[in-house]
Amino acid sequence: MAEEIVNRVANSKLITLDLEDFYPEGKRIVFDIKDWLFEGFVLREKDFRAQVKDFDWSQYQDAYVALTCSSDAIIPGWAYMLLTIQLAPYAKRVVVGTLETLETSVYQDIITDLDTSIFKDKPVIIKGCSNKPVPQNAYIMLTNKLKPIAKSIMYGEACSSVPLHKNR
Repeated sequence: MAEEIVNRVANSKLITLDLEDFYPEGKRIVFDIKDWLFEGFVLREKDFRAQVKDFDWSQYQDAYVALTCSSDAIIPGWAYMLLTIQLAPYAKRVVVGTLETLETSVYQDIITDLDTSIFKDKPVIIKGCSNKPVPQNAYIMLTNKLKPIAKSIMYGEACSSVPLHKNR
């Protein structure tokens, strides 16, 4: 006689947390200011300010923007600040750096605002595989936030998780 199959994972107090579920929608754009520099290396303030003034910033509506310079030019801090001021009415977030820096910044706010009360004294699995670009730093930030409150922290899937921490 066949026994009924019981899903012990579904019946457990185990909570699976998938950072991909928190991934905010919106275009991710790298804005390279190299093209606005004289010969790709020299920032001429008057010319730079003119390009900033005349540029159509509305194309960055609801986008996440990473400001960068792909040449070896030395860019003064005010240049990035000026671009940020222009992007502020349109972009959801602006950072200086790579797309990974941008994603880390986005997830830092998400994790800071995350209500962790449901994880108190519960075993938690942080799901690892994702189809969206969840940065490694997001997993570190989440682990640090959960460590003091969760009963245990594991990584992976319920069927093959890696134990990371257990509160005694």
